[in-house]
Amino acid sequence: MKLPELKIGELTAKIPVIQGGMGIGISLNRLAGTVAAEGGIGILSTAQIGFQEDKFQRASVRTNLQTIKKQLDKARSFAKGGILGFNVMVASFRYDDVVRATVEAGADVIISGAGLPMNLPDLVGDAKTKIAPIVSSVKAAKLILRNWAKKYNRTADFVVIEGPKAGGHLGFKADQIDEAILGMDDEVVKIIAHVKEYEEKFNMKIPVIFAGGVWDRSDIDHYMGLGCSGVQMATRFIGTQECDAPDDFKDRFLKATEDDIHLTTSPVGLPGRAIDNKFTETITNGVAAYKAQEAPKTPIIPIAKCLNCLQHKLCDRKTIPYCISEALLNSVEHNTDMGLIFSGTNGYRINEITTVKAIFDEIAV
Repeated sequence: MKLPELKIGELTAKIPVIQGGMGIGISLNRLAGTVAAEGGIGILSTAQIGFQEDKFQRASVRTNLQTIKKQLDKARSFAKGGILGFNVMVASFRYDDVVRATVEAGADVIISGAGLPMNLPDLVGDAKTKIAPIVSSVKAAKLILRNWAKKYNRTADFVVIEGPKAGGHLGFKADQIDEAILGMDDEVVKIIAHVKEYEEKFNMKIPVIFAGGVWDRSDIDHYMGLGCSGVQMATRFIGTQECDAPDDFKDRFLKATEDDIHLTTSPVGLPGRAIDNKFTETITNGVAAYKAQEAPKTPIIPIAKCLNCLQHKLCDRKTIPYCISEALLNSVEHNTDMGLIFSGTNGYRINEITTVKAIFDEIAV
């Protein structure tokens, strides 16, 4: 059975698949542009998006803001008119400015999580850019949608549900993960039911997209059977020629087994799922000693330089266990032993480097 199109307002994706935003440097113009060209929705991550630019180390914030349009324009050059947008973390340093920059660049969509995007409607204003919060529970969905309706008389153009099998930072505490996995389907149904209330209130269709552990057509059929309008896939696209990550990063996935993927400690206070390596071993071994330190704590891995990736109220370079930007940059700058390599639960299933087209051909029939 052919997959239905995904309609978000006047935007139409031929395939109901959003490519998840992966930072730093995993989903940039090449991957996002190719996904859009194949009929999905391509998403660039704004996390340190300018890291490859000459001025990044001297002026990371300004360089990142300037690079947003440059990356989007490159993606559009081969997207064949497809839908493109950005993933912007609420926890990002100068979040408001980053969102405004993506709107000014001409983003079709913005997906925002890693916090509650309470002022996202205000930042987008009357622009045509469609907006979606990332939620992991009906509680979060209620909080965001109620706030947007009351304060801005606006609702989400679509909603992304991120489940506990996703890669990167998770919207659950570490001790909640197993229970969340078992109860996620019920939570999806509750979120969809709640979103329908706002569909009726605003007389519009609000597609709900599921993310986290989506790998193949059977997964897509499962979540669409629950009432979702589409899915978001991220980790699987790492195993493509078009993924913007370097070959040695992709090689870590080719060599990984199911037992190599675990939760790890993150400076932002949320668990993250990643592939085991020397870095995660160092962090794991150092956590007990770190927690036992009397205040003020000192990092497990010394921090060379603050690159202003997170809001300063969330990150104190003198006390966090390590710098997440340094760890993520290591992984894409040929130091994968000491890099943080985020992965969804299915990362070990990448056993060859394929193409975006091949993945879409497989799931679309």
